Amino acid sequence: MNRINPRKLLLSKWTAAQPQNREKHFLVTQLFCDEEGTVLEVELQAVLTHRNQRLAWQRLQAADEWKLGWL
Repeated sequence: MNRINPRKLLLSKWTAAQPQNREKHFLVTQLFCDEEGTVLEVELQAVLTHRNQRLAWQRLQAADEWKLGWL
């Protein structure tokens, strides 16, 4: 399990544990927060294809899906 601070996710780098369509490296490009400033979701952008995907930031904690940094 990756321990992360959701407020420090912006521009962080991630590696997909099981890459699909040659998309292995990702960058957090945007944080989505509620009115109180609590981070709810993040937008990940694939470095190779520039495809964006939005997901709950808690999914980044799953070590079987995501690894912190570019490996």
